[in-house]
Amino acid sequence: MKLGLKPLASDIFIVIYVVATLFFRLKYEHNNNAVSPALSVVYGLCFIAFLWSLIKLKFLNPNYFGLFKPKGKKS
Repeated sequence: MKLGLKPLASDIFIVIYVVATLFFRLKYEHNNNAVSPALSVVYGLCFIAFLWSLIKLKFLNPNYFGLFKPKGKKS
């Protein structure tokens, strides 16, 4: 049995994850003035790579809050 979240739960998880990581990055970089822009980009890429890997492993099944049509249906 594969673990996975339903589309709406995945969308909510992604939104919370993105907001939390942005808050973490802004708070950390504001308190630590020695953070270079390159290190900031590396942090961002690591956070995005983690999210991308969860989607590729089919743990997250984003529906993008219904903004896009499913691939299988044509109207």
